[in-house]
Amino acid sequence: MKMDRLVAIVMLLLERRRVSAKSLAEMFEVSLRTIYRDLETINRAGVPIVSSPGNGGGFSLMEGYAVERKIFTDRDIAALLMGLGSIAAMSGPEGTYARAKIMSLLPEDRAREVALKSSQVVIDPTPWMGRDRTGPLLERIRTAMDEGRLVAFRYSDRKGLESERRVEPHRLVLKEGRWYLHGFCLEREDFRLFKLARMAGLQILEAAFEFREVPRSHSGFSDAMTRRETRITLRVQEALRDRLLDYCGPEDIRDCGGGRWLASFPFIADDFGYALLLSLGPGCECLAPPDVREEMRRRTGEMARTYGA
Repeated sequence: MKMDRLVAIVMLLLERRRVSAKSLAEMFEVSLRTIYRDLETINRAGVPIVSSPGNGGGFSLMEGYAVERKIFTDRDIAALLMGLGSIAAMSGPEGTYARAKIMSLLPEDRAREVALKSSQVVIDPTPWMGRDRTGPLLERIRTAMDEGRLVAFRYSDRKGLESERRVEPHRLVLKEGRWYLHGFCLEREDFRLFKLARMAGLQILEAAFEFREVPRSHSGFSDAMTRRETRITLRVQEALRDRLLDYCGPEDIRDCGGGRWLASFPFIADDFGYALLLSLGPGCECLAPPDVREEMRRRTGEMARTYGA
């Protein structure tokens, strides 16, 4: 949202002496024109921004300017607190300290209302079942990033093939409830996205590295997945309708009578996609296209033979 971006830009300018428009555009994944409009909006709101031309130039707050506490509304501060709460699992005591500092900026008559607003949304990335392995990994990777040191680990790809990796850790990415490390792999000599759940034996090495300009490859990965996506037609029992809403909207699901529903379902024809369909159980039938239906018949036949049917 634009307001969230404006607040974030002001906070960045408070934290840093100077930031280029190009860096801001890449950070917020918007165009340069949008950033220039945002800076003009902030200026009109009474926050004086000055530009410095030439090499090493950029935008900064006017020297000696201090932001009044009232520039942040209760809603803005509540959003900051919600963000801190959502990453509590990886921020450790730092998140608690930062939350306390923000609350200390508020007078008593506002603190209660802000605390109430900040508790209205809870983001919990931990699993319902099983052991959470990501917490310790996140903490170690963050330590490596803070210290600018390489990490090494064994990595298992989607086919189960293991390899030894040494990586410059540049960024942590949370996507669909799963954590990824976006880093420069020394073995592949390029940036790669590593799923934390596939890592083993992660170590922080003594060797240091210099931070590089990080491409937005995780966005590119999403774009590539979208290009591979097709629509298939499923017929499901009433009990599965709620699960389908995690992947498609209500407009993609219609009642076809008899306690069954027809769904236009987004699908990628790989092992993950077929595993997802199989996880829906016997209450789901793929009607079209024929090749997906036939592949489901083959896979369910293999499962039946595995269990001796």
